[in-house]
Amino acid sequence: MLRLYVATTNTARSAVARLGGDQSGVTAIEYGLIAGAIAVAIIATVIALGGDISNLFGKTGSALSSVSGSTL
Repeated sequence: MLRLYVATTNTARSAVARLGGDQSGVTAIEYGLIAGAIAVAIIATVIALGGDISNLFGKTGSALSSVSGSTL
C-alpha cells in the first residue's frame, strides 16, 4: 500500500512540475483576455451612456446655434 502511495505521489508531482514549467503562450493569452475585457467594458459604457451623450451634444449644439445665431 505504501508503494502505491509513493508511486501515485511521484506521478502527481511530476505532472504538476510539467504543467507548472510550461509557460509558452501564457502571456499572449493573458493579453488577449485583458483586451477582451477592456472591449466589453467600452461597449457596455457606450450602450449605457449612448443616449445621454447624444442628448448632451444636441443641447450643446442648440445652445451654440442660439448664441452665434447660425446653424451648425
